[in-house]
Amino acid sequence: MDSPPIDPAGDWKQRLALVIDTMRDMSRQTDPQEMVRAYGERIRPLFPDVRRLSLSRRDLDRPQYRITRSSTWTEDINPWKERHRLPLLAGGFLAELIYGGQPRVVDELEFPADDPAAEYLAGSRSLLAIPMFEGGESINMIVLMREMPAGFPREEIADLVWRTNLFGRATSNLVLNDQLQRANRALERELKAVGRIQRALLPSALPEIPSLDLAAHYQPALRAGGDYYDFFPLPDGQWGILIGDVSGHGTPAAVFMAVTHCIAHTHPGPALPPGKVLEYLNCQLTEHYTRLSETFVTAFYAVYDPGRRHLCYANAGHNPPRLKRCSDGSLLSLDRVGGLPLGLRPDVRYEEALIELQTGDQMIFYTDGVTEAHNPGDELFGIERLDGSLTNCNLQAQSLLESVLASIDEFSAGRAADDDRTLIVARVR
Repeated sequence: MDSPPIDPAGDWKQRLALVIDTMRDMSRQTDPQEMVRAYGERIRPLFPDVRRLSLSRRDLDRPQYRITRSSTWTEDINPWKERHRLPLLAGGFLAELIYGGQPRVVDELEFPADDPAAEYLAGSRSLLAIPMFEGGESINMIVLMREMPAGFPREEIADLVWRTNLFGRATSNLVLNDQLQRANRALERELKAVGRIQRALLPSALPEIPSLDLAAHYQPALRAGGDYYDFFPLPDGQWGILIGDVSGHGTPAAVFMAVTHCIAHTHPGPALPPGKVLEYLNCQLTEHYTRLSETFVTAFYAVYDPGRRHLCYANAGHNPPRLKRCSDGSLLSLDRVGGLPLGLRPDVRYEEALIELQTGDQMIFYTDGVTEAHNPGDELFGIERLDGSLTNCNLQAQSLLESVLASIDEFSAGRAADDDRTLIVARVR
């Protein structure tokens, strides 16, 4: 129901109350079309005898323009979603106004009968054109018309231009916010899809390796990440264990992780020792994928021989796994060999080292998102705290993994992960 007319020169308290109610109503709006409708209803009592037109020249060339709103329309058209229904005109008096880019007051309106907008101007004697600026240009325009001549006092024009443009900016912000939300929802769907694809590349189940109890954990910082782990069955009952970390975060890292996975699973010919596997990966990445980017991959690859309980390994710039020797309580780092990360130089050679494991040995393969987990005070979890979680030699692999994760969670105290976190726990049975 329309509010009763308000005398523009009347009680200032009455006008102030209307303004407060209008601003309160506007602050609740989230849809630009509804906001324009509600605003129109609110200000109609201030201008009960004014006809209104809204014009736009967005994405048009002179002298074209569109009628986006008219107080004479009986149907509510949404100019943002139903642009195809908006009248497209060219030339004439209104084109002169909107492309002029200045406020214009006409006390005695005259226009030719064949003006493209004659049907919208008919019956009006006076007119006020208010440009609405965007990027410094008059992209839109509000045209107010009255049946009487000289219907717009000059002293009110500055205030009308001011208010109209502020309302236009508020409406534009709602439009941009709606576009941003829709874009974010689309991006979120894509990121979820990328995350699902990435998880499909990780082992769906851990292998049954004689004399080795396994557990694994993967947690991307975003929907998708660049951490990677894998297991490869090899001749003579041996198993390859690979853990890697692509530089960067999010979707770009996830895509490169998928590339690394593909290369690792399409190696031709017989199985290679750890150093040669890393050299093959490095050669493929540098030749085909990293020459035009700054992306690289850290990787640790080991071959485990269940019969002899030997672990032969090579390292391409990755965090050396930690080994807790429960027979004497010592802590070791598998750091006897190392080399540059994959994808930096094509001619890198990776040496190998061999360690004989013992019953009860606990190994932690991890990415730097584990040791570089932060607490609210911006401290790092670090190697010492990781080693400190390897205190109970009676735990099986899964329980040991959960113990490490609990230590990280307690230390982080609710702070979200800044980087992807991947852990492989192996216990020699």
